[in-house]
Amino acid sequence: MLAPLIALPHLRQQLPFDLAWLPRQAYLVGGAVRDQVLGRRRDYLDWDFVVPDHAITTARAIAEYYGAGFVVLDKTREIARVVFPQGTVDFALQEGQTLEQDLRRRDFTINAIAYNLHQDQLVDPLQGVEDIHRGVLTMISAANLADDPLRLLRAYRQAAQLQFTIEPTTRATLQDLARLIKTVAAERVQSELSYLLASPRGNSWLLAAWQDGLITPWFPQAHLGTFHRLCQIDLALANIKGQLTLGDRLKFLQLLGKKGTIKAKLACLVTQEPEIAEKELETLKYSRQEVRAVGTILRCYPYLTQRDFSQNLRQQYFFFQEIGKFLPIFSLFALVKSPEQAIVFELLHRYLKDNDPVAHPQPLLNGKELIEHLQLKPSPLIGKLLTEIQVARIEGKIHSLPEALDYAKRLLSSANNEN
Repeated sequence: MLAPLIALPHLRQQLPFDLAWLPRQAYLVGGAVRDQVLGRRRDYLDWDFVVPDHAITTARAIAEYYGAGFVVLDKTREIARVVFPQGTVDFALQEGQTLEQDLRRRDFTINAIAYNLHQDQLVDPLQGVEDIHRGVLTMISAANLADDPLRLLRAYRQAAQLQFTIEPTTRATLQDLARLIKTVAAERVQSELSYLLASPRGNSWLLAAWQDGLITPWFPQAHLGTFHRLCQIDLALANIKGQLTLGDRLKFLQLLGKKGTIKAKLACLVTQEPEIAEKELETLKYSRQEVRAVGTILRCYPYLTQRDFSQNLRQQYFFFQEIGKFLPIFSLFALVKSPEQAIVFELLHRYLKDNDPVAHPQPLLNGKELIEHLQLKPSPLIGKLLTEIQVARIEGKIHSLPEALDYAKRLLSSANNEN
């Protein structure tokens, strides 16, 4: 079915190769067409063409002529990618005898629209353009969703991404098929989750996905309060930014990193036992750094529940030694979980001061110097002495190298007396 004529002149202008190289029966499909109808522009192209034949040959010829990157993604299904500086262009063999059959195998109507650049014509057999204008995500069929269950989770991601609603029958089908999400490769699930976690609009759709049974298989301890905290993470970030000076704000954001809020939200989603949480994230194929960040945050949170922690410099010293570079992420997590927000800001201010003696202590001496001065043998005792010297300096008990050595002698004498 040809759609009413909709001019999409930007498509030809964005094409990274001459239109003459494109077969006349090639159609641009999927997200690129949807975004053009919506008026959304991307700096980096991610285009998909379907062709009735010779998909790999077409892609290879274009890549060779333009000196672009080329990779065969699926030899059996004939899918190949050409990589240009401004983006990627995939060519895939049409599935089915006709273009309409190919489009009817897709997930949602808004992604089942094709555009022929030679003819400047949309093909829209499932009224996807109408659904785009209505802002509604409508499935093509339950069978299509079941064929690739990742599409179940992708529904919530696209609803968040496009600020659409999910059509009621489609939502009911997602609930009915939710059990199939456990069959999807963890890496693919993680990709969809990461987008939802990165977007403030994703919070409400993560809640919807949980209510519909798509989150529990991966985060079995998540509950309604969990998703309330996810929303609060973004508010906590705004709160921190509002209370810091410009210089500290820029420093905080740099140390937080692009994925800092995602890690803080993951810390909310997982089981709150560090070892179990790490296994949940490993199952989803999160990176070692992400797993370590969440595990460290959960291990360090109990410090805040210790009596007089805000006055106990010794405990704060051990806290900073353990939390390390994850303090900015920890601050987001702690602000939404702890009623004692004042101590969280105190810790954050300490961390942002490079010369703070508790967060960034400068040792009076190292292990080699301690061994030489006191004529000791290398052993685990050296590390313990250095720690006690550092804590004593933080607490104002010692201030110089001679005082540090004298303090170490007293510790050794006390230990010998006890033995």
